[in-house]
Amino acid sequence: MLNILSSFARKTALVTFCALIASTTAWSLTGIKVNDLGPNRQQAITALMVVKRLEQLHYNHQRLDDTLSATILDRYLNDLDPAHSYFLASDIKEFEKYRFEMDDALVNGNLSPAFAIFNRYQHRMVDRLAYLDVLLNREFDQWQYTTNDTVEADRKQAPWPANQSEWDDLWRKRLMYTALNMKLTGKSPAKIKKTLERRYKSQLTRALQVNSDDAFQIFLNSVTQTYDPHTQYLSQKVSENFNINMSLQLEGIGAVLQAEDEYTKIQSLVTGGPADRSKLLHPADRIVGVAQEGDKDVVDVVGWRLDEVVERIRGKKGTKVTLQIIPAGSSNEHETKLVTITRDQVKLEDRAAQSTIIETKHDGKAYKIGVINVPAFYLDFQCTQHDEANCRSTTRDVAALINKLKKQNIDGLIIDLRNNGGGALQEANSLVGLFIERGPTVQIRSSGGKIDTMLDTDPRVAYTGPLAVVVNRLSASASEIFAGAIQDYRRGVIVGERTFGKGTVQSMQQLDQGQLKITLAKFYRISGDTNQNKGVSPDIAMPSLLDHEELGESALFNALPADTIRPAHYDKDRGLEAAIPLLRENAEQRIRANPDFMYLNEQVKLLDEARAAKTVSLNEKTREAEQTKLDSQRLKLENDRRKGKHETPFKTVADMKKAAEKDEADALTDHGAIKVDFVLDEASNIVSDVISSTASMNSRVASH
Repeated sequence: MLNILSSFARKTALVTFCALIASTTAWSLTGIKVNDLGPNRQQAITALMVVKRLEQLHYNHQRLDDTLSATILDRYLNDLDPAHSYFLASDIKEFEKYRFEMDDALVNGNLSPAFAIFNRYQHRMVDRLAYLDVLLNREFDQWQYTTNDTVEADRKQAPWPANQSEWDDLWRKRLMYTALNMKLTGKSPAKIKKTLERRYKSQLTRALQVNSDDAFQIFLNSVTQTYDPHTQYLSQKVSENFNINMSLQLEGIGAVLQAEDEYTKIQSLVTGGPADRSKLLHPADRIVGVAQEGDKDVVDVVGWRLDEVVERIRGKKGTKVTLQIIPAGSSNEHETKLVTITRDQVKLEDRAAQSTIIETKHDGKAYKIGVINVPAFYLDFQCTQHDEANCRSTTRDVAALINKLKKQNIDGLIIDLRNNGGGALQEANSLVGLFIERGPTVQIRSSGGKIDTMLDTDPRVAYTGPLAVVVNRLSASASEIFAGAIQDYRRGVIVGERTFGKGTVQSMQQLDQGQLKITLAKFYRISGDTNQNKGVSPDIAMPSLLDHEELGESALFNALPADTIRPAHYDKDRGLEAAIPLLRENAEQRIRANPDFMYLNEQVKLLDEARAAKTVSLNEKTREAEQTKLDSQRLKLENDRRKGKHETPFKTVADMKKAAEKDEADALTDHGAIKVDFVLDEASNIVSDVISSTASMNSRVASH
């Protein structure tokens, strides 16, 4: 919830520590010497190359002018200090002289303004870390947490501190907030003090090891991401890590991590990886501690650089790592839990599609609804170079599963794309082809305006029966292309929630030093609409705990907008299109009466209340009362759900938490099988509705 300490950690992702550049200026506070950094010739050359390619190749063809200069300055200041807590208002006023000069400096290879701002940031950060050390040694032992003071929950829009007194008061409250959170978890004052002293000393050490390359990468990414959030400069070291990750040569937990303020946050889970299979970690979980197998204590990693946290999580296959996390959506930052994951490599077979059958009754009739879970759009690229006919791919695996299900006489089919972040574009195209005779599947518009259309030219259809596609906010890219095409053709019903909204194409451009990942094109649906920024809207919506304000393309800074192009030529199923309103009405009635969905809706309300809070109390008794109230609300919601399902209610909060821990333990041993949850149950009801409506329509046609 709070974003304050060591925001620098977010910016120095995957950069090795190097010796400090020789300084021209030295500055000290309480004996701490901070060296000013300066740019080198190679950085100036790289900046010129990046600027040139952005202007020539980026999809938007945006000119580097005074307007963009102002945006770059604002972006850079907020990248360095997102919580508006390190810089003073006087610093920001001083930096205004650069507002319309960043563009001129960049085109001349002049990085002095960028480094002047960065050096001021470094001085301010060291000053604050030294101040925290003073507070811990002079005031901490006297704190009783009986104050009525509060801290702001989110300072992204707050003004920078106006003076020293306001600055000190802000940081004193933030330290009290951190200490109180730890106290509420049961830690003793001595343990809290020791942990925080170690944390801030570690942050100070890292701050003093920052080098010119670190500063350069932060600034250049502030420049690239004023074009769009997926355009990024990767330094030489970051490029090496990127290439290793793409080739899957490293073993770990299978999670994509990002730094956000002082935390390491899970951006996404690698489909089929250890974290994904465990069901214990989720996107937006924040990692606050790491312990290796056999360690007695969890190492606090708040404020660490992202590359260092990644190195602690990586390890040999078969070994275990324990993460202390703040779960996504947690209303309090002191609500942490420990999760142990066994490291492994991500194998193609772990990402493969799987199937099952749901047997359901609808209007007095029994139906068998097939379910195919597609966790990724995969293709064995190495195999295709030698034996294209027999290589593993999403389309081949799904086609085989469809044949298997048809032999079991299914009445309808569900394709589950939840949490599918995409993959091979050609697989999205060919998968659509399993459900249509032939025709366009997606349009791609280049930065030059040329529109290419991908086609399914194979007239064979693997499945012609009733179809539903289940999506959620984490269904992205290739998943959205498939879902969008199925929706445009009205070949099936899209069920779930609005998808991620990534409709752009990136390419890696090699530089003398590092690489530039640049957005070159956009995807468009065959209807001419785009998934970019807005995603695929389901025909039948279901509630979700995923926060659309935090996850998805629309949550990213400066995401390219949605627009339209001319539609392609295609035919849609008018019958299904006409049936959608009635299908939606029937589903909404069931959802309103379903105990699981009712529970989910009430959970969403609780989370929305927590997210809406502007401040957090520094009074211990107030916080304890808030937690007790929240626990009681959760217990009531859970018991209402259990009563609705004719299950025995829990007597206490402890009983409820113990059952949740057991469910998590069971999930560790339940690898591989598709778990039919209440979302899939409702999707099977929707497919049954489609079967009934189709039968009714055929009956009316026959009677005429």
